[in-house]
Amino acid sequence: MSCKADNRGIAEAIGRRPFADGFTLLEVLTALGILALVSSSVLLVMNRCVSSAADSALRMEAFRLARENLEKVLVSDSVEETVEYGMSDEYSDLSWQTVIEGFPEPATGQMWVRAVCSAEYIDSKGQMQTVELVHWVTQLTDQQAGQLMQDEDLDQLEAEQLVQTVEEAAEYAGVSAETIEQWVEKGLLKTDDGAFIRYNLDLFVEGNGDLTPQEKADQVESIQELAMKLRAEREGAFDETGGADQSDSRTGLSEDQTDKRMQVR
Repeated sequence: MSCKADNRGIAEAIGRRPFADGFTLLEVLTALGILALVSSSVLLVMNRCVSSAADSALRMEAFRLARENLEKVLVSDSVEETVEYGMSDEYSDLSWQTVIEGFPEPATGQMWVRAVCSAEYIDSKGQMQTVELVHWVTQLTDQQAGQLMQDEDLDQLEAEQLVQTVEEAAEYAGVSAETIEQWVEKGLLKTDDGAFIRYNLDLFVEGNGDLTPQEKADQVESIQELAMKLRAEREGAFDETGGADQSDSRTGLSEDQTDKRMQVR
């Protein structure tokens, strides 16, 4: 009797104890979905961090190459108009370019030599990125500018542009000699030997004799300066059209002209 009573007590105790609840299939699937979402977000963040680190490394290397090339130019005893290319030893997608060129300074029209050192690479998004450093190296005299423009037919340009007398300038501009004298008083520039330049006359004709300060600054004082200005304008046209006649878009020189260099000491 006592054994049966004990068994009955045990059975009642077991019956009163609640069973532990288990996970349903829906709960398991929901948990897996949340885990997958969190994991994908973490992987996305990690991927972006890796791409950002790679882009930063490429940009730092591009800046280092551009700065190194510029320093080489600045420590040189002389510079010459040329274009150099190269590739990075560490990154196959990183290329560099050093351009030494003459150009007319916009404000005063004076001729300068500048060094443009750049490096290009393709970032993680497949876009081309460029790091560029520019330094004005030295100002050119008219003689040096003439040496730089030796490939331009300066004699022909001089014959086309120079007007020696006031009467010839008036005839070209279609105005009276008195008007030309008035233009001179208003700032019409002439060469050192007193000749008129048709380029300057054209500016005054277009402005009806009243030029803005910027338009007056666009004038030239010599054929060499005019040749440089025309060359710079041609380079701008090359940049807009993507180049022409197999000329270099940065210097305006053809492949045959690239090797012809200017010494500046």
